[in-house]
Amino acid sequence: MPRSVVTGGAGFVGSHLCERLLAEGHAVVAVDNLITGSRQNLKDLRRHPKFTFVRQDVTEDLRIPGKVDFVLHFASPASPVDYAKYGIQTLKVNALGTHKTLGLAKAKHARHLLASTSEVYGDPEVNPQPETYWGHVNPNGARSVYDEGKRFAEALAMAYHHEHGVDVRIARIFNTYGPRMRLDDGRVVPNFVGQALRGEPLTVYGDGSQTRSFCYVDDLIEGIWRLLTADRVEGPVNLGNPDERTIAEMAAIIQRLLGKDVGIVYRPLPPDDPKVRCPDITKARTVLGWQPKVSLADGLGRTIDFFKGTSA
Repeated sequence: MPRSVVTGGAGFVGSHLCERLLAEGHAVVAVDNLITGSRQNLKDLRRHPKFTFVRQDVTEDLRIPGKVDFVLHFASPASPVDYAKYGIQTLKVNALGTHKTLGLAKAKHARHLLASTSEVYGDPEVNPQPETYWGHVNPNGARSVYDEGKRFAEALAMAYHHEHGVDVRIARIFNTYGPRMRLDDGRVVPNFVGQALRGEPLTVYGDGSQTRSFCYVDDLIEGIWRLLTADRVEGPVNLGNPDERTIAEMAAIIQRLLGKDVGIVYRPLPPDDPKVRCPDITKARTVLGWQPKVSLADGLGRTIDFFKGTSA
């Protein structure tokens, strides 16, 4: 039986990943300090005979007895609201936490998968963004704790690969949405849905012409699984939906799906906010045979149903 360690396992993406690994026959150890994750995300897993939860900050020594076949490092605040609040913790989990998880993978002769992010591209001057693009990042700006934290994590992972022979996989994850996001997450979909459900006008930063690409969580998890289990993958792989939408368009779609015409209020664009964001997934298609399947309307419908249930 394969055994996997998932850091950030109580988070939005991490909890879905734990479910998938269990469904594939893995024993799973989820590690999370719960500063942004939630035990509620794991409520259906806690009684599973192959599931273990460890409450721990992964910047501390990560000691997992027994064999480990896969280490998946998903621990990190991932929304602008969270990494603005937990700036130092964000840097530490992506530096020290990545170091600890790579050390565990090295000691256990395990494959290591790093959850990186499209934010390594910063405010890109190339659109869509291929993995070969080096990015346009402010190293000490408002978003730098996350952007540079992930860029450092990638560099450290590749150093462990080159110097110690650790089998490393890097997933550059683009905007993902779906059930188990928090309504106060601060990202576009929960922000808009939460405001619409409360009958409040949707807050759009800037003029709404900036773009994002939204990938439903089930599609992302399939991509992560394929990246984890592929025989050989060189370098980072973009995982996201290339269906690029403006923020103004998203506001209109969500109001239409909810049947609520609540209007829009405009606020100044935050510093260093990316004006475009869209993955080039040629590598994922070629190497992993992966591309998203869930339409935006379908994914938003499922997500809205979840939020209606949690806010009832």
